[in-house]
Amino acid sequence: MLSAAKPLSLEEFESLFEEGDLPARDEFEKALNTLSDRCIREGRPVELKKVATGYRLQVKEVFSPWLSRLFEDKAGRYSRAFLETLAIIAYRQPATRGEIEDIRGVAVSSNIIKSLQERDWIQVVGHKEVPGRPALFSTTKIFLDYFGLGSLSDLPPLQDFIEHLDVQARPLDQQDIQETPDPLEDESQSDGLMNQLAGQSDLTSDLEHVER
Repeated sequence: MLSAAKPLSLEEFESLFEEGDLPARDEFEKALNTLSDRCIREGRPVELKKVATGYRLQVKEVFSPWLSRLFEDKAGRYSRAFLETLAIIAYRQPATRGEIEDIRGVAVSSNIIKSLQERDWIQVVGHKEVPGRPALFSTTKIFLDYFGLGSLSDLPPLQDFIEHLDVQARPLDQQDIQETPDPLEDESQSDGLMNQLAGQSDLTSDLEHVER
C-alpha cells in the first residue's frame, strides 16, 4: 500500500498472489484489521483508511500542517461558487444544472462544471425526463476517496463539509479561484443558501441509492 498510487481493493490484493498461494478473503480482512489496530494502538503517524474504492495507508490528518510545508506550491482557495456547486451535487444528487442554479439563485459557470468533471469528482449519471433532457450530475468514488469517505452516508454535516473543503483546497485553475463576484459572495447570503440546502437534505434515507 505504501507504493500504490491509489487505494487498493480486496480484489487487487488477491491479484498479487499466484492461484495456489491465494489466502482466503477473510484472511485478507483479518490482516487489514490487525494492521489498522496496530497503527492505532502503537500511536503510529499513519493510519489504514477504508474509502470507496479500497484501502490506503495514509498519514494522519493531524500532521497535515507540517506536511504542507514540504510542498513549494501553495494551494489555491476554492471560490464560493465552486464550493456551493459541489456541495449541492453532493447533498442533493442526482441534480441538474438548472436545479443547482435554482438553489444558488445565480447561473452556474461552465468552467466550474468542467473543472469538477476533470477532477473526476462528478459525473453524468443520466438525463432527467423533462423538456431538453438535462444531464443529471452525481459524485464519484474518486470524490469519496479524496475526502476519505467510504460511502455517501459518511458525508458530514453540510457546514463541516464546506469548511473541510475550503481548508483542504488544492491548486486550481484561475477561473476557479478568481471568478466574477456574484451576490452569494456576501457571507450572510451564502450562509442562508447553505441552511436552505441542509434543510432539504435527508442523507440517511435517499443518498445510498445514487452511489456509483
